[in-house]
Amino acid sequence: MYYPDDIIEKVRSANDIVDVIGRYVKIQKKGNSYFGLCPFHNEKSPSFSVSQSKQMYHCFGCTAGGNVITFLMQYENLTFQEAVKMLAERAGIELPEPEYSEEAKQKKDRRNRLMEVNKEAAKYFYYQLRAPQGKKGLDYFTERKLSEDTMKQFGLGYANVTSDDLAKYLKTKGFEDDLIIEAGLATFDEKYGLHDKFWNRVMFPIQDVTGKVIGFGGRVMGDAKPKYLNSPDTPVFDKSRNLYGLNFARSSRSKYFILCEGYMDVIAMHQAGFNMAVASLGTAFTAGQANLLRRYAEEVILAYDSDEAGIKAALRAIEILNEVDLTARVLSLEPYKDPDEFIKGLGRDEFMERISRAKNSFFFELEVLSRNYDLNDPESKTKFHNEIAKKLCAFTQEVKRDNYIEAVCDKYGIGPEAMRKLITSYAMKTGDVRPVERPKSGIAPKNAEGEGKRAVQRLFLTWIVDSPGIYQKVKKYVSPEDFTEEIFRKVAEVLFKQIESDSLNPASIISMFDDEESQKTAASVFNERLRSVESRSEKEKAFHDILYSLKKNSYDYYSSKLGSDVDALKQVIDGKKALEEINKIHISLEDEK
Repeated sequence: MYYPDDIIEKVRSANDIVDVIGRYVKIQKKGNSYFGLCPFHNEKSPSFSVSQSKQMYHCFGCTAGGNVITFLMQYENLTFQEAVKMLAERAGIELPEPEYSEEAKQKKDRRNRLMEVNKEAAKYFYYQLRAPQGKKGLDYFTERKLSEDTMKQFGLGYANVTSDDLAKYLKTKGFEDDLIIEAGLATFDEKYGLHDKFWNRVMFPIQDVTGKVIGFGGRVMGDAKPKYLNSPDTPVFDKSRNLYGLNFARSSRSKYFILCEGYMDVIAMHQAGFNMAVASLGTAFTAGQANLLRRYAEEVILAYDSDEAGIKAALRAIEILNEVDLTARVLSLEPYKDPDEFIKGLGRDEFMERISRAKNSFFFELEVLSRNYDLNDPESKTKFHNEIAKKLCAFTQEVKRDNYIEAVCDKYGIGPEAMRKLITSYAMKTGDVRPVERPKSGIAPKNAEGEGKRAVQRLFLTWIVDSPGIYQKVKKYVSPEDFTEEIFRKVAEVLFKQIESDSLNPASIISMFDDEESQKTAASVFNERLRSVESRSEKEKAFHDILYSLKKNSYDYYSSKLGSDVDALKQVIDGKKALEEINKIHISLEDEK
């Protein structure tokens, strides 16, 4: 659901950004702004600025920035809608109910009912664990050294030995048979009728990032198979796009997450203070889960079992994490099998020490690969070196590849030049890697040229925000269509209208964008530091150059579209005329604010 723009602005303006951020970050007033240590990266000198007049924040270190809504999104790891809802509750603003088509309404109602039946099932399992019939389940958790507080935090429960207790209970609460079945809590057959999916198991409720129960995992009491049983995929539960423990880990504020294989590993680690631990849900780690992790962490430490199956799973996870550009390291748990056993055996401090020494994922892969070769045999050793060369071809960035070549050669006693020859030879045969492109002397690469054009658009908008009066002097030459980057064009459209109506409100513009990256880019417009110049004449020349460059970029852009875009011709004609005029005019910045 998306809230109307006027409601979003009402919520945003009702929450003073200094008051809200002040609850999370210690900030002090200096001049017209407040400053403190940035909560989004480690720093010793305050570079995090909060502007009460603009109702925006900006870090001059890591470039994080936005309004009060985006701050909550970043700090609390909320969606845009969740942040708006939290701020509305804080300000006592009642949000409107969304309008749905009849089909959408039925779908929403069904989802709500599925969430309700899951919540009721979780309450039932929780009660059963603490009832006389749940003693063996409680004994199991107690033997695993879980405290009552931990069991309560994770909502742990028990499913009775009899196979229809839950179904009967849920029916007394008014839930229909087909809903109970759709939620994955029961099945139906001719012989047994409606009967529970989970019985004689300790139960692990699975929650989404907001803490709502969406499914369950159950471990059998005894030797029956399967040992672990999980809810099937349902309209509210997708195993491949959820992670166990993420509802707690997302608030850890840690730069890294620890990825485990099982529920008990996550619970034991949280109990030991490692509240950034999560696990996949009874299936192999997926790309969907990797993208989910990417929202919350910069690095993932793999704490998989130390057996053969765990090593294979770690190698596969590394491949998936690499695909989404997440840095991975691998934890050594030896002599123990899993994190739970390790913490019980050697304690929290030693586990923390192992984290600090977690192995670079590339070298972990090489270490596993080396086990297939006899490094004392020249032939076998040569084959191993060729395999290393193949893997090094995966690095397309020259600096990164050179750094890894240096480290690999140092570790395995290979001459760097010999390794580079192996890499080149392999690349020429397979085409697996392209030569690194170097710009010719004096000519910037294309990506630098594109960044230069983006910078001009951003700087022009920054200047207008800093001194809105200038807009009246240049508006005949500039329109939103001159901004070829869509995000800057959208900012320009609203910004120019606000200036014309004397209602400049930078923070409201940020709310137009839903995704964090767009919000960050838009925020940069209002927090860019303009280059300091000595005199007014130098400042006027600098602004003139930016205006001319903006219009020239626009002219070139539309010229390239002639023949394919019917609107391009007008833009080109107007652009050429404007460029000729800009070349002749002098724009005074005296007394402009």
